[in-house]
Amino acid sequence: MGRKRKLFAVLPTMLTLGNAACGFGSITFAAKVGPEYAGGNHLLVAAMLIFLGMVFDMFDGYAARLANQTSEFGAELDSLCDAISFGVAPAFLMLQFSQEYQSRLLWVIAALFVVCAVLRLARFNVETEEDDSHEHFSGLPSPAAAGTVASFPIAFRGLEEWLQKSEFATNQNMAEWIIPSFKLSLPVITLAVGCLMVSRIHYPHVFNQWFRGNRSRKHVIQLVFTLAAVYLVREMALPLIFCIFAFFAPIQALWKEVGGRWFFKAKQGSH
Repeated sequence: MGRKRKLFAVLPTMLTLGNAACGFGSITFAAKVGPEYAGGNHLLVAAMLIFLGMVFDMFDGYAARLANQTSEFGAELDSLCDAISFGVAPAFLMLQFSQEYQSRLLWVIAALFVVCAVLRLARFNVETEEDDSHEHFSGLPSPAAAGTVASFPIAFRGLEEWLQKSEFATNQNMAEWIIPSFKLSLPVITLAVGCLMVSRIHYPHVFNQWFRGNRSRKHVIQLVFTLAAVYLVREMALPLIFCIFAFFAPIQALWKEVGGRWFFKAKQGSH
């Protein structure tokens, strides 16, 4: 019994360290110093390793709670590993993905993303209490921000194949405009999600709501629309889904703020 307990105690730590290894692997592949077999797919592999790190990050906390082995050490270790996988790795991936447009501005955006990720993780550790329900996050979670950035290199391969097969292949000017626009949009997205990480906007904890809470009709509708997006646009569904998750909440908050002020002014004007 004691040996099994020790095994379960080690498992959450190994999962957390697996997250860090994925972050390091992502950086090395993006820098083209990973294993040679990656070939021209180095950015694709780097992006997929960030998503693999997200899988480790989802299950390390769950494994710790299941084994009743949650601790301050585990929380600190998790944040240190997240800083690599969801801070440094996606920022470096963005620089490599947009390397033909390299400038000081892109480097500043990448540095700001890392800084925001570290601040987000530090704030989470300080503000989260043990009895927290973990139903919502204050600010965009760092894995979601990293996933938004990493989804673009994954979708890029599908975009290239689609352009070759579609009617755009006969229109060289259109194809030459779409690809640079797609690449240049990533630094803007990276800066935006970096700012959202340190915001106070509420985001749902998707994993807890789906696997620990009661699934509502809203969750079923979200799943249906997600599957429909995957079926319709395939690889492009990944950045679409992540961007919707990242930007729907701030747009909704802004709409409520502007709409509330307009309603208040309209009500005052009617008196």
